[in-house]
Amino acid sequence: MNKRLSIVATLALAALALTACSQSPATGETGDTAAAATATSLDDFGSMDALVEAAKAEGTINVIALPDDWANYGEIKAGFTEKYGITVNSILPDASSQEEIAAADANKGTDQAPDVFDLGANVALASTDYFAPYQVENWEHIPDANKEATGLWVNDYTGIMSVGYNATKYGEITSIDQLTDAKFANSVALNGKPAEAGAAFNGFLSANNAVGGDFADLQPGLDYFAKLKEAGTLNLKDVTAGTVDAGEHGVVFDWSYNQLSTVERLEAKGVEWATFVPKGGEIAAYYNQAINVDAPNPAAARLWMEYLYSPEVQNIWLAGGAMPVLFDWMEAEGTVDQTALESLPEVEGAPVTPTSEEAETANAFLAENWDSTIS
Repeated sequence: MNKRLSIVATLALAALALTACSQSPATGETGDTAAAATATSLDDFGSMDALVEAAKAEGTINVIALPDDWANYGEIKAGFTEKYGITVNSILPDASSQEEIAAADANKGTDQAPDVFDLGANVALASTDYFAPYQVENWEHIPDANKEATGLWVNDYTGIMSVGYNATKYGEITSIDQLTDAKFANSVALNGKPAEAGAAFNGFLSANNAVGGDFADLQPGLDYFAKLKEAGTLNLKDVTAGTVDAGEHGVVFDWSYNQLSTVERLEAKGVEWATFVPKGGEIAAYYNQAINVDAPNPAAARLWMEYLYSPEVQNIWLAGGAMPVLFDWMEAEGTVDQTALESLPEVEGAPVTPTSEEAETANAFLAENWDSTIS
């Protein structure tokens, strides 16, 4: 019997022993900017009104790696500007999680550095020195397993890994074993490089588990993608809406909420984009929000976090096919948008999620073996 994706598929990240590094204002910071840069909760501003005032004085927030069609981020970004009058500067919308961190390094100390991050677990766990601790107003309603205790990072939304494909061109696909067929020449892709992008990392895990591997045995997945490469069906170019629309990528391992936006976009062009969840490869994982410790707009960064963890925006994620981390609390409070629930995917098996230790081990394996085997 089909069942909706459940919030129980949480990342077991809270068990990771993390400590917040001490923060100090950057050279040249004065007054309100320095205070905002060290604020760890709304209490440090005194009130929400004071935080809004400080953020409006900055006037801008730099977000990164947030495509408009990813989990309804287009609506979320527009809503932030409409609500607060703050310009959202969207940097490198198609960047990977690792490229977010690289951008923070490259732009450190400038007004173009990202203020906030939205990262896959594998990169987030390896990048905590880049984060500033902050606990949003609704902190107590976020399960302990979904947040770092001091607020360095916090889970935001989850989906299930799926395979989307151009059914108009290829007909029905029911198994990833079919993807070595010559008709898929140079068209099958992960959404990024597995050791650098959360979507690709979990796409690899989904394929690995579907072909007989598990979180302790990743070789079957590596062998599977090597088989696709040998068959000439694997395409290593970065996946974007443009490459999918142009037919360059006809089969894509990606999150269920990203597939939803692709289905809607291509339907308007007369193309059927169908999806399925590989049997045995039911993988769910959260992305993680964090504030850049060197954020050029520290008040706006903290207001962005408050905005994201409000029922208003949690429901926007839900409408985009992503399960928000505050779902259980909102359901108890009666604030879940029931219409938005229809956007969630249906799955046969129970989704599984790697623990932090399993994610770190898998990431190390891919960092060592993917390029030498596949690229």
